[in-house]
Amino acid sequence: MSDASGSNERIQRRPPPYFEETDSGLVSGMLSDGNLLDVALNDTNQYGPHAMIVVLGIVATITGVLLGIAMIIF
Repeated sequence: MSDASGSNERIQRRPPPYFEETDSGLVSGMLSDGNLLDVALNDTNQYGPHAMIVVLGIVATITGVLLGIAMIIF
């Protein structure tokens, strides 16, 4: 049942993507690779999940403000 590579896994693992570990703090680590979106969406360092939570918070805040304005106007 095993293939020629000798692995017993049915679905072979892909090689891990490029990952750059940084020794800086949380905020500077999220902003270290150019911008917040690059770290959040491309997960370029270990702060990718934290950056994604920040981006989701920003999007939720903007959405809430727009819906609040729409409720006042209409």
